[in-house]
Amino acid sequence: MSTESDISGFITHITVERGLSKNTISAYTGDIEKFRVFLDTLEGGKPIRSSNPQIVRQYLKTLQENGHNPRSMARVLVSLRQIFDFLVFEGRMAENPCQFIESPKAWKPLPKILSLEEVDKLLKQPDLSTNKGIRDKAMLEVMYATGVRVSELTQLRLQDIRSDLGYITCSGKGGKIRVVPLGKSALRAVEEYLKISRPALEKRKRAEDLFLNTRGIAMTRQGFWKIIRDYGRKAQISIQLRPHLLRHSFATHLLQRGADLRAVQSMLGHADISTTEIYTHILKDRLKSLYQRHHPRA
Repeated sequence: MSTESDISGFITHITVERGLSKNTISAYTGDIEKFRVFLDTLEGGKPIRSSNPQIVRQYLKTLQENGHNPRSMARVLVSLRQIFDFLVFEGRMAENPCQFIESPKAWKPLPKILSLEEVDKLLKQPDLSTNKGIRDKAMLEVMYATGVRVSELTQLRLQDIRSDLGYITCSGKGGKIRVVPLGKSALRAVEEYLKISRPALEKRKRAEDLFLNTRGIAMTRQGFWKIIRDYGRKAQISIQLRPHLLRHSFATHLLQRGADLRAVQSMLGHADISTTEIYTHILKDRLKSLYQRHHPRA
């Protein structure tokens, strides 16, 4: 089989069988195609299944010499690991040439978060005497209570809210469904929205979307971004507010109060714990504090 058939088989696999998102598929495809071009430049040209650790390291060195930073090189290595895992599984390669190659270390900037006081100020901004304000309050409460992505928030349907059991179900990256607890404050805000505001916003009967805009259709990501930005200004929060700030704040505040990193990973919908580990500085600070308080010789 040719390199082209190996790559097309891998793309079919991650699209149909694994159901990865379009953005992830596009990133993998781009990285692998560039690696294929590199293989063609080697003496005699090399099929992808003939790759070995020396070839992969040579490619990474070439990327480094061309100005790629450690983060982009690490992503390339992930893409190559994925296709080699597929080829090994299919019996087209004996082993993955990337298995013993360490990922280039990249400095990960700590995510910006809101303090508890800033969250409280933000949640008090919507005008609860208006239908729009009641809706905005519910959306802000749900986002902070669950840490969902803005795309997941705007795609929530009526059936995704289980007020009786206190949780929501949402569809994350790759179409994966997860269950996330919903706190009392968020539940109250959603129930008030469903009772008062949503019927007034609904322009067509039997609409499935949970959060509607003033035209009676699903709230968009861009629409919510403008809402949260404007409330951030009203609350006089110094940093420009983006939906992801509430997600980072959700994770950070949970960990600061003793939540398990694996539990936070599950609630955030991270496929890999390494994605959640950007918050481990919080765990280190907490462990240090616990040690200072409880160790007899601290």
